[in-house]
Amino acid sequence: MKTLKTLLAGCAMVAIGAASAQAVTLIGAVQFDENHAFTKALRKFEELTKECYSGDVEFELHLNSELGLEKDYFENMSQGIAVDYAIVSPSHMSTFSQMAPLMDMPFLFRDLDHWNAVMEADALKPIADDVLENANVRLIGYAGGGTRNLIVNKPVTNMAELEGLQMRVMGAPIQTQIFDAIHAAPSVIAYSEVYNAIQTGVIDAAENEAAGIEQMKFYEVGPHIALTQHAITVRPIAFSNATFEKLDPELQDCILKSGKEAGKYGRELESSQDSEKLAKMESEGLLTTHEFTERDKLLELAEPVKKAYAEELGATDVYEAINAVK
Repeated sequence: MKTLKTLLAGCAMVAIGAASAQAVTLIGAVQFDENHAFTKALRKFEELTKECYSGDVEFELHLNSELGLEKDYFENMSQGIAVDYAIVSPSHMSTFSQMAPLMDMPFLFRDLDHWNAVMEADALKPIADDVLENANVRLIGYAGGGTRNLIVNKPVTNMAELEGLQMRVMGAPIQTQIFDAIHAAPSVIAYSEVYNAIQTGVIDAAENEAAGIEQMKFYEVGPHIALTQHAITVRPIAFSNATFEKLDPELQDCILKSGKEAGKYGRELESSQDSEKLAKMESEGLLTTHEFTERDKLLELAEPVKKAYAEELGATDVYEAINAVK
């Protein structure tokens, strides 16, 4: 009898040990607080995964850049250390994937409906495959949705008013090439210097989405917003493949499903917040929005530059697939 009890006790300990071994804790990172759309999208990912998975999975999401910046998150996920999941700008993937920056190209999407349709159609899959192959990171969903417009110290509503407009652009060469092509006069200036540059007349304009306009109070020096809608952000939810491959098949499946749904949630949230922020600032008299009446001309002028850039990145097929989405 004693031998039987000992055997049963041993079996129980083995079972407890196996259950403990199956408990999983995943580490996430974000640069913002709980109120930011990125954080809310990652919380939705956590919630959906826990609802889907029958096993024991816990999440530790580090806020406010506790684990560094997006560039650090991606490098860590690539190495399979420190961070398991995060939302990361495509620009931070360019060291690993030549194709990834295509997602940040101006005028890639015709409008918000086209942008959303591209995400739903999974037209970015070849880029995700390239990131997985070269960085060992999975893109499991697509958040984003901030629409970037021109911030100007005077009304700009058509091509004649845009001609030669002295404006700040980000440092990526494609930004300068695109805005040159649409007849503006772009120059690269540090983000922290934009406010003073407009205020002192060094430039007349910059470009950003509503959250950036609000945060940096650009409306004080550039109270006229030209609705060029030249970029709609894509912000992938990334997951370390080194971690992913250690998980059981059920949890893997839940992560893929939840990532896609959380991305959709994040897109809906951020795109609605973007338009609400802009409308709120306008209602408070902080800025005035102006329809850009010749937006079709902007798309026409940008097309040759976009095609050449896609070819340079080895992403012509992806670009054509995006254009084909209705």
